Amino acid sequence: MGQVAWKGLFLSLFDYKTEKYVIAKNKKVGILYRVVQLSILAYLVGWVFVVKKGYQDTDTSLQSSVITKLKGVAFTNTSELGERLWDVADYVIPPQGENVFFVMTNLIVTPNQKQATCPESASIPDALCYKDGDCPAGQAVVAGNGVKTGRCLKERDSIRGTCEILAWCPVEKRSKPKKPLLASAENFTVYIKNSIRFPKFKFSKMNVLVTDNESYLKSCRYSTEHPYCPIFLLGNIVRWAGSDFHEMALEGGVIGIQIEWNCDLDKAPSECNPHYSFSRLDNKFAEKSISSGYNFRFAKYYRDAAGVDYRTLFKAYGIRFDVMVNGKAGKFNIIPTVINIGSGLALMGAGAFFCDLVLLYLIKKSNFYRGKKYEEVKSSSRKSLSSPTLNGNQSPDQLGGL
Repeated sequence: MGQVAWKGLFLSLFDYKTEKYVIAKNKKVGILYRVVQLSILAYLVGWVFVVKKGYQDTDTSLQSSVITKLKGVAFTNTSELGERLWDVADYVIPPQGENVFFVMTNLIVTPNQKQATCPESASIPDALCYKDGDCPAGQAVVAGNGVKTGRCLKERDSIRGTCEILAWCPVEKRSKPKKPLLASAENFTVYIKNSIRFPKFKFSKMNVLVTDNESYLKSCRYSTEHPYCPIFLLGNIVRWAGSDFHEMALEGGVIGIQIEWNCDLDKAPSECNPHYSFSRLDNKFAEKSISSGYNFRFAKYYRDAAGVDYRTLFKAYGIRFDVMVNGKAGKFNIIPTVINIGSGLALMGAGAFFCDLVLLYLIKKSNFYRGKKYEEVKSSSRKSLSSPTLNGNQSPDQLGGL
């Protein structure tokens, strides 16, 4: 018995299976088949070709260059600096204009510092002391301004004092203005020149209008009516990002300027346009955050007639702008078109396979349909071993509806 089974298994390896088409007059399965076909066709045409443009070759390796230039002046009158006019050389950092730039809107000024000994700020925990032993000489103050000298300086009749340090004295003041010093920066303008190139298609473009009118960029401002005028008011950028300029100018923050190029190169080059979006990137909107805002320090140095070095220390608050560029270009190519059409035809076959499963295994009279679909034919006999004898002109592949 075992030898017979092994022999049958071995001989079955040389059987050849060919398709047999059976027309099943079953409306439920027929409707299901058409629904599956229409769904696959709608997906192929609507999603793959219309929405995702599956007939195109794409290039996402965007090459981009960004140049920024700011314009605007402001006037201030403070006790530390007196009357002063601020222009782009004063409030823009770095001055050369790249895809990241900082506009100073508020600052704490500590003028006329020189290297000497003085008391550390009482707001620094590591500087508080009760005796000289709390200020070991040569030890740097943690999060402070200098190096301890070994002395604890106390005010009259005070138990607690602060360590004396060797530093740039006097140390920086800790209080900042309650109003932004350069509030008028809201009306400053920034020119953002963006050049892009898609190397695969050798396509290049700029976000600046091509015109011979030299006064165009001096008078225009960006809007939906002027998308190729890349000159923006800083106040508008902050407002489009969902923030208040005066509130942001007080403590600083970070704004993201997104330029997106999605180009269909099957259309005219004029249809490839930049799209701008603006968002706030720092964590100002996080509740109870102690690290919101944006600031840093820098100094300007000078030497008096006696050869003593002095400096003016600035703690600058302001808005940092990050210009980010991305994009994608697409153009017709026969290879992705054929691939996507082939994938659609394969899905059609999968739909037919699914309907076969329903017909042969899930409906009530599936045994009857299986008997009509699968037939074993031997070369020694032309009569089917499984199909019934039929009379007249009746076709074995046409079955009545059940």
